[in-house]
Amino acid sequence: MVGAASFHAGLAAEEQVAQWYARRGAQMLHQRWRGQGGEIDLILQEGATVVCVEVKKSRDFRRALERIQPRQVARVMAAAEEFLATQPKGLLTDLRFDVALVDGCGDIQVIENAFAP
Repeated sequence: MVGAASFHAGLAAEEQVAQWYARRGAQMLHQRWRGQGGEIDLILQEGATVVCVEVKKSRDFRRALERIQPRQVARVMAAAEEFLATQPKGLLTDLRFDVALVDGCGDIQVIENAFAP
């Protein structure tokens, strides 16, 4: 039963983050987009930029951030490459990777351009 509770908490966190971006004027393109390389929690459009968002929920922001592992980052980036192949500009599409952390109180902290070198 713990797995189901975590799954539903994750869905709720994704919805909270989607609403946070919507309040900023972002347009939702996809939620839980899955490619062969992996899954992207949220894909949004902010102006000319496509924003891929990895959402992590935990008791506090530090623990949520610690849950992001290098293999997961690689899978998200591979999935984003697959997604961009479906876009008119392909890999030339302006792209940003954000990480959205949700703590136990429902507060949100977004790290923009989190996967930048």
